[in-house]
Amino acid sequence: MVTLLATTLSGVATAGELDTEARGLVKEFGSTLKGQLVGAMKEGGPVHAIKFCNLSAPGIAADVAAASHWEVGRTSLKLRSEANAPDQWELKVLEQFEAQKAAGTDPQKLEYSEVIEQDGKKRFRYMKAIPTQEACLKCHGSTLAPEVEAKLDELYPNDKARGFSEGDIRGAFTLSKPL
Repeated sequence: MVTLLATTLSGVATAGELDTEARGLVKEFGSTLKGQLVGAMKEGGPVHAIKFCNLSAPGIAADVAAASHWEVGRTSLKLRSEANAPDQWELKVLEQFEAQKAAGTDPQKLEYSEVIEQDGKKRFRYMKAIPTQEACLKCHGSTLAPEVEAKLDELYPNDKARGFSEGDIRGAFTLSKPL
């Protein structure tokens, strides 16, 4: 569910235009990440994919951010990497997503945006839920192969991103742009 603001922001783009741009960036980031993860999984299985995520996923986000002039990332209520910890706004939206899912909303449809004021400046914020798919369960499920658990413990000693079921909200893409 997107909150659309009908006003013009900084005389440049409407919230609807920014929503559209944000959706496109999420699609680009998500499809690049997923495509490369699938390739890593085919190349060397889940352990190889975990190493890929640890080393390459932040770079994919940075590349999308640099090309678009948006801040681009992922966050979750159950973190794998503490570098992705949600800020207060993201935490509120993640909790909102969980409540909407509990009320029957399809996680694929969960998105939210708004203009906030931060440090005296307007900023457009956008989040889109990441539903857990079957393939995600090899590294994020309740039952993990011993070698997967060992690699996760090695690379992410404070990992909380386990125990998901298909359809759970794994986390969310989060985007931000100063106005």
